[in-house]
Amino acid sequence: MRATRPHLFVGRGEHPLALVETVGNAVRLAALDRSAMQAGLVAGLTLADARARVPELEVYDGDPHADLDWLERLADGCARYTPTVVLLPPDALLLDITGCTHAFEGERPMAADVEARLARRGVLVRHAFGDTADVAHALARFAGAPAPDERGAVRRLPVAALGLEPEDNDALTRAGLKTVGDVMTRPLAAIAARFGEGAAMAVRRLSGEAKAPVTPRIVATPVIVERRFAEPVARTDYALATIADLAGEAAAALEKRAEGGRRWEARLFRSDGQIRHLRIETGRPTRDVAVLMRLFAERIEGLADPLDPGFGYDLIRLHVVLAERLDTSQLRLEGGGEVHGPQQEVAALVDRLTTRLGRSRVRRFAARDSHIPEQAELMLPAAASPPAAAEWPRPEPGEPPLRPIYLFDPPQPIDSIAAETPDGPPARFRWRRTVHDVARAEGPERIAGEWWRRHDAPIPTRDYFRIEDHRGRRFWIFRHGLYAETENPRWYVHGLFA
Repeated sequence: MRATRPHLFVGRGEHPLALVETVGNAVRLAALDRSAMQAGLVAGLTLADARARVPELEVYDGDPHADLDWLERLADGCARYTPTVVLLPPDALLLDITGCTHAFEGERPMAADVEARLARRGVLVRHAFGDTADVAHALARFAGAPAPDERGAVRRLPVAALGLEPEDNDALTRAGLKTVGDVMTRPLAAIAARFGEGAAMAVRRLSGEAKAPVTPRIVATPVIVERRFAEPVARTDYALATIADLAGEAAAALEKRAEGGRRWEARLFRSDGQIRHLRIETGRPTRDVAVLMRLFAERIEGLADPLDPGFGYDLIRLHVVLAERLDTSQLRLEGGGEVHGPQQEVAALVDRLTTRLGRSRVRRFAARDSHIPEQAELMLPAAASPPAAAEWPRPEPGEPPLRPIYLFDPPQPIDSIAAETPDGPPARFRWRRTVHDVARAEGPERIAGEWWRRHDAPIPTRDYFRIEDHRGRRFWIFRHGLYAETENPRWYVHGLFA
């Protein structure tokens, strides 16, 4: 199905009205109201020509960003009909309704519902059905008189339905090819030789020989369950009870697949076209309805804009956006529920904080596969899946830690240093106006720069030392550069051991 908002809008004044945009060095008409089109104006006409034809024309600047935002809002509303909605800017939507018409008892009632809902919002709609996206697109935009079948309707379309450049359309018209059917009668090799492979491919797509790939605005989720209401529901507590029922249905579907949900999203469709989204995320996959509803309640309490049902919800849909493997867990020996250890309790706390404060507000550190100390860790949202490749370095049993817990960012420069040998550890150094006499030193641990990355200048080598002064304080310091690389290498304190 192809639903489109053509270059036409409803003007509210007495005079014809148009929106304009700058194309190259010319100001051209971008959209027209009905009276402007009846006066003979068309989109793409220069503003000077338009004013010469219709002097009383009212003109306003177009806003492509606002148009795209409005189109996305319409796409959100069309999600009640199918999860596969494709944006075709600046003025069209493509809905894949395969297997989605059972709730409306057919395609025509669904189309009538689309027209009625958009009409209440002041949107004039042209729609068409097609076996392919290209056919539906062309029929919705250019179809005129009814035809006995889809193929006949396509053949009646003007050559502009091929989507070629204006000069190519003019060339086809001058050659006597005024409709798509006229072009189809010619050999494709001749069309490709004259107008390029794109023109031949456009003919093949409209004839059904080829299909263009479409990219849905929202990728289908693993599990989707929904509940439609004959009469809109205006009570928030009843809507939450419905979400709980849907969560139970989704959990049963996930259990058959031995999976649990990590990201859940409830979409509440209001009868006036507005949609409210409630999103939650858990640190571990789960199918526990009680846990999910506690998180949904936390999300509602943390909303800056309270959940307002307005005239009521006529559709509630629950998406399991991300699902992962969830094996059977161990039950208590004496019977009852599952065994919950400290990790499960921490995960539950993280889920509640993330839902209440926001995904980016609760974070944790994760190891990163890099030998550069300040790049060996990542700060990720606590609810995100940890990277699988890297692990934290572990010292040998009985040995002190290899890395300090606390690192300075950036490393702190050492004021002065004294060493027995140029490449050896320091015997004394001054840092933050305090002189430290070295009692013990371990090292060096040599860390070279990442030579495989592109750099404008060579990265100096670092020699790290673990230092303990006479008062028992332990430092992790390094010399930035070898004497073979630079004449005056600098020293830095990079971290402190506990």
